[in-house]
Amino acid sequence: MTEHGERRRRRIRIAAAFATLLLLLTTPLWGPPLLSGLAFFRVRKVEIRGARYLAPSEVLGRLAIDSTASVWDDPGPWIARLEKHPQVRRARVERRLPGTLLVHVEENLPVALVPAKKGFAAIDGAGRPLPIDPAGASLDLPIIPSRDTALARLLAELRASYPSVFARVSELRREGRGELVLRLQETRVRALSSVTADRLAEVGPVEADLSRRHLPIQELDLRYRDQVIARIQ
Repeated sequence: MTEHGERRRRRIRIAAAFATLLLLLTTPLWGPPLLSGLAFFRVRKVEIRGARYLAPSEVLGRLAIDSTASVWDDPGPWIARLEKHPQVRRARVERRLPGTLLVHVEENLPVALVPAKKGFAAIDGAGRPLPIDPAGASLDLPIIPSRDTALARLLAELRASYPSVFARVSELRREGRGELVLRLQETRVRALSSVTADRLAEVGPVEADLSRRHLPIQELDLRYRDQVIARIQ
């Protein structure tokens, strides 16, 4: 083969590689519109992941995916409708070809129960009421006197960072000026209203130490910096 012919073949290979690369890079632009028209990619199944308190029927109702939808359709409108639900913090949709959508839901978790006209209502970490029936969902959550956003935020922090401590909180309320009182099952804890979840978690080692020494606790006091004062019965 002549040198001219070799250069010509090299140019053709480079052009072909460039065309292939361009085709791959532009696939997100032309691929979905073209593929969404094929019946092979119609949505035949929707799987829901992460929904704990939200019923699957509510998720499907919010998505409102009809029988003509394709897995290649823009999921933006579906996600926007779902995220308007007060129980949903965020959502995302994943394709599983040829006809399945995997919907990932992150919920606004309940952190407390507050008195309501009929029994109790569940609230999230921002103090917002959630559409959860406490009786139907068998919620075992701390009770606070009202939709106090600071108390709700503290409980949300505790639930996220120290779930075992959160699970023991049965009651949280304000008492006096700038103070809080918590009930950790049988242990009463007094703290400043500025207390953090990290500070509350410090009661665990103290309780364990007193339990080993068979000393019954009347109250644990966290109001003093870097100290946990135990009052024994």
